[in-house]
Amino acid sequence: MSISALLLTLTPIAVIIWMLVVWKKAADISGVVGWVVVSVIAFLFFQTSLEVIIKSTISGGIKSFPVSLVVASSLLQMAYMEKTGALKRVIILIKTIASENKAVQIMLINIGFGTLMVSVGATPVSLLPPIMLALGYSTYVSIALPSIGYDALCTYALLGAPIVVFVDISNSFLGKGHEISLSQAGSVFFMFLPVVSTLIGFCMLWIAGRWKGIRDGWLPCLLTGAVITFVAYFTNKVDRLVVLTGIMCGTAVIIAMVVYLMATGKKVIDKSRLTGEELVYEKHFPLWKALTPWGILIILILALNIPTEMFNFLYREVTLPIVGLSADGKPILTRALWNAYTWIFVSTFLSMIFIKPTFSQLKDTFSLWWKRAPRPVFAVAIFFSIGEIMNMSGYDIATKKFAVASMVQVLADFSSQVFSNAYGSVVAWIGLLGGFITGSEASTIAMFSNYTMKTANLLNMGLPGMLIITAGLAFGGGLASVISPSKLQNAAAAIDKLGEETKVIRIAFVFALLLTAVTAALVVVLLGIYV
Repeated sequence: MSISALLLTLTPIAVIIWMLVVWKKAADISGVVGWVVVSVIAFLFFQTSLEVIIKSTISGGIKSFPVSLVVASSLLQMAYMEKTGALKRVIILIKTIASENKAVQIMLINIGFGTLMVSVGATPVSLLPPIMLALGYSTYVSIALPSIGYDALCTYALLGAPIVVFVDISNSFLGKGHEISLSQAGSVFFMFLPVVSTLIGFCMLWIAGRWKGIRDGWLPCLLTGAVITFVAYFTNKVDRLVVLTGIMCGTAVIIAMVVYLMATGKKVIDKSRLTGEELVYEKHFPLWKALTPWGILIILILALNIPTEMFNFLYREVTLPIVGLSADGKPILTRALWNAYTWIFVSTFLSMIFIKPTFSQLKDTFSLWWKRAPRPVFAVAIFFSIGEIMNMSGYDIATKKFAVASMVQVLADFSSQVFSNAYGSVVAWIGLLGGFITGSEASTIAMFSNYTMKTANLLNMGLPGMLIITAGLAFGGGLASVISPSKLQNAAAAIDKLGEETKVIRIAFVFALLLTAVTAALVVVLLGIYV
């Protein structure tokens, strides 16, 4: 491996970081520049044909569907709920919850409800800050808590999209006959949850009330971590339940906090915080009607995953592959009838039977969706394409072999030589960097999981080591949510406080480093046990 090849491989990553941090450009613009740079380098220095670059770009975009199309469909659903008034009714409910116990309120809303929302495609950083502000929290706390609350379960966001992406990429790397299942991957990812989810709870308590907040809320925090651990242990044991982990954990935390409030004699619902207008709206718009888009979606997802025959049929048999668009000729499995994006669209459509939107509301819905969706959807897709070009750089279609080592292979060779057996201690930091660059855990997996698996393979860690290493990468990527400029800006914009996110990122950066260090330590410990 030459130093020049390494520097060329790192150049696109450095350019993207420069675009984001120094020039403060949006993720989609930074991604386009990164794509241009990686394509030029692949063509000029890694003997990559234009055909391979074009096919890798297209196949990367298609492989992003479990995330990009979920983003598109969930943004449509959220715009629909906003314009029909359903979202307003949900917000009114949340404002009344657990007013007598701040610690429980924080766990219930930001971890319980936040995880449940992000699992079905909603965006906590846009929805929760106004609610937290209305509940009496400061601007600083209202931005910070929704940004960190669901980070431990980012792997199971968007109905398990990140872990689905990971399994698909892993199986492409491992080859036919060596594939891993969703439950195999989930059982490894699960091992990080007890510590990380509990520590995130304590971080939230500290943000809200410093040491007093921790003293007052340590029991609800530990209970939340225990509930997530218990539920996730069982959901990750069964293939068809893995993608339901976020929904089930979020729901279980909500139930646990309600039971805790009742056991301690506190009110669960307190309508004294509602204005006269909100009380009237509450009576006018039934809660069940407002929740129909999410309720129908959850029912559909349960129906498609819990029956073993249905899951096997949609996930393993009706894979609906796209053939001829990948550089290496392998079919790209879309699983369009199983993946969440199809059913988010369907649930939105079916909910119209109950909500009965007007033509004006539907027109406003599509107008708002078209305003919001294209850029974040494109941003997800472009980072998948960058990752695919890095993976396939140096590939020769004629010989079906790599003429030279790919960019990913160069990074893997360098990492195995420099870090050797200490690689486990740095992979979570690579994930944190990837999450900061791409803005999502799934995109981090798309860009860097192939590299981490190649490195683990060079270090003879075996399949358990590969899974542990990549789980550490993914958790690092998830933890980057709390320092992602785009997410913090979304949270600040939701309460018309743009600029305040700069205050949040200082403490968020400290917590991100702390939690990533803990994740890195867990990787080392788990490698010591299983490898």
